[in-house]
Amino acid sequence: MSTQADQDLDTLGLLCPLPVLKARKRLMAMPKGAVLRVLADDPAAVVDIPHFCAQSGHELLGMQDAGGATSYLIRKG
Repeated sequence: MSTQADQDLDTLGLLCPLPVLKARKRLMAMPKGAVLRVLADDPAAVVDIPHFCAQSGHELLGMQDAGGATSYLIRKG
């Protein structure tokens, strides 16, 4: 993922649905088109975050392994 994030959100150690809820809250405070990087180690986030993006009109730019966690880049729609 080569896109630069405007903000980072660390949700390590949080379980479903907290990573998505925290991402939603953070995205609400960001301008349209801004990019949020979410770091999550909850196994459910692999399904939950892409689903959240699709349902909320945000663009999932990519997912990348981050050493026991996954990094998600989300562009606010």
